[in-house]
Amino acid sequence: MTMEFPTGYVTALDAMNRHVTSARPDAPVVVERTRRPLLTPTRQVTAVALRRLADRIQPRPVPRCS
Repeated sequence: MTMEFPTGYVTALDAMNRHVTSARPDAPVVVERTRRPLLTPTRQVTAVALRRLADRIQPRPVPRCS
């Protein structure tokens, strides 16, 4: 079978070698960068605008007649 598909055999060996050697202790490590929240200012502005709108359209209490 290996003589019929030599390219597949070589590709499979290469993939297997990469997989097996990827867990080495001296393998390169990619440092995770802390991401800055992108929508925080937008969320704060939206919250303030919605709070002001809610205060504006909230019904006022009926004055009491005494």
